[in-house]
Amino acid sequence: MSCYFRHMQSIPEEAGITVTQDNKKEIDRKIHEIVDVSYKNCPEAWRAIKAGTADAEQRSAFVAKLKEALGNVLLFINYFARSKQLWIRIH
Repeated sequence: MSCYFRHMQSIPEEAGITVTQDNKKEIDRKIHEIVDVSYKNCPEAWRAIKAGTADAEQRSAFVAKLKEALGNVLLFINYFARSKQLWIRIH
């Protein structure tokens, strides 16, 4: 899973996304959806990401798709992660 993350660190950053242990799996799923590759097929996903971000215009479009795909999902994950941390601190 997400074997390509180390190669594309700047793309989530450009989308305003911080990759954490809590959200990495969901980001990975959404990236696979964007590049239309079955989930957990890292080599094929990485090839599609490289091809889909080859020039500045393609990269910008990919970043926009990623940002749009993850907008509400990450809000929920971040909310859940904070709630879980608060629950752990209280109990």
